[in-house]
Amino acid sequence: MKTFMAKKEETERGWYVIDAAGVTLGRLATKIAVLLTGKNKPTYTPHVDTGSFVIVVNAEKIHLTGRKTDQKNYYHYSGYQGGLKRITAGKLLETHPDRLIRFAVRGMLPKNRLGRAMLKKLKVYAGPEHKHTAQKPEPYSVTS
Repeated sequence: MKTFMAKKEETERGWYVIDAAGVTLGRLATKIAVLLTGKNKPTYTPHVDTGSFVIVVNAEKIHLTGRKTDQKNYYHYSGYQGGLKRITAGKLLETHPDRLIRFAVRGMLPKNRLGRAMLKKLKVYAGPEHKHTAQKPEPYSVTS
């Protein structure tokens, strides 16, 4: 018996559409991370990007539990003195709802060049429309 190792050229990439309306952020991010890494496929290999492309629509209708809209903060440091910027999750949801989902998924992916390549396969849109209809994406249910 030999252990199967997937190769980058042999991977089959699918396209999935996820509707984020009314879905909790963390539960959505875990499903997206599984699809991006390819852990839902029998050909999963840890050191090869075997994941699929994921399109998220209605990001502005995502649900945050508890008081996260007021208390959860995202930080960015510019490198200069006094350059620590802070934005709450509620403000980020109003201004850039796609970034909220992207930050949550990024924390669940590997922290190396493979994780950055996986994150490039994530397409997030605030509204119900997306521009990837030519790829014929399959709808993916998160509520299961």
